[in-house]
Amino acid sequence: MSEQASGEMRIGELASAAGVTTRTVRHYEQLGLLRPYERASSGYRYYTEHEFARLNKIGQLKELGLTLDEITSVIDLYFEDPTGAQGKRKVLDILRGHLNETRRRREGLERFESELQDNIAKVERRLTEIEGTGR
Repeated sequence: MSEQASGEMRIGELASAAGVTTRTVRHYEQLGLLRPYERASSGYRYYTEHEFARLNKIGQLKELGLTLDEITSVIDLYFEDPTGAQGKRKVLDILRGHLNETRRRREGLERFESELQDNIAKVERRLTEIEGTGR
């Protein structure tokens, strides 16, 4: 964790420490993925190491291919269970679902490819027939 990420940080400091933009932090707040630790009377949002950890976890889950909706469904599990096992089990279920969906789509594309090859062959045969008869 960077030195900036210790203690309370304003939104720009948090974003910089986590390698994201302030716009991303605000977006995650709107989705309920992240909440400021407190909001000062001046309107500044303040964050702690907990929010920094959540922001990093969001990034890790995105790298695994989870959507923001999927991340919303698992993120709290990582912070409720210190072992992270519950979150990992749910992520594993989601990733298996992605794999199954990918396989289903690939099979559909393979069928489509085969149909295209058959149609190309039919048109080529007809063209050969037409050109062979002089029409």
